[in-house]
Amino acid sequence: MNRALAFTVAVLTCSPLSAQAQDTSMSFFVTSANPGRGGDLGGLAGADAYCNSLATASGSTGKTWRAYLSTDTENARDRIGNGPWYNAKGEKIADDVASLHSDSNNLTKQSALNEKGEVIPGRGDSPNRHDILTGSKPDGTAAPETCGNWTMGGAEGAAIVGHSDRTGLDDSDAAKSWNSSHSTRGGCSNEAFKGTGGDGLFYCFASN
Repeated sequence: MNRALAFTVAVLTCSPLSAQAQDTSMSFFVTSANPGRGGDLGGLAGADAYCNSLATASGSTGKTWRAYLSTDTENARDRIGNGPWYNAKGEKIADDVASLHSDSNNLTKQSALNEKGEVIPGRGDSPNRHDILTGSKPDGTAAPETCGNWTMGGAEGAAIVGHSDRTGLDDSDAAKSWNSSHSTRGGCSNEAFKGTGGDGLFYCFASN
């Protein structure tokens, strides 16, 4: 009887951990579209809400989603939880915040998928949509260019973007950076973003 009881306790104790370890459901994606106002995402709260709405529409449940965006007072790297993160096809993107911001992450054109599991068109495709809004430096801390903390969508302002396909005009670290390649030009409108190879897309991570 005691052995049976011990076995039952062991099963009940281990099951939640096993289930958590095997959870490879989507916990990362690139937005399939901009909300419609360029760099004016309604601040971080609006961007987070958009991430959650896209995730819900794709069938994801039980997760709290955060936009990978920095502002004057908040770093993108501090907003997204601890990981690990998986794309819509169950492919691991990174184990934790440190590996996400290192060369060991698995962010490529083939893995940086949107919430529908689709590849984001990159350099060489028409149109090129690989410029992803981040407002961040390579280490995930805030850069000065954030489209007014994600409240500007017109002819003024600029934002730092990364390349979702890790490809640019040359072989530099910046050109191959997923989160900090260059600044946008000509303002924070969707039209301005398209001018440098973007569409006002951004990254979403499950923080829990």
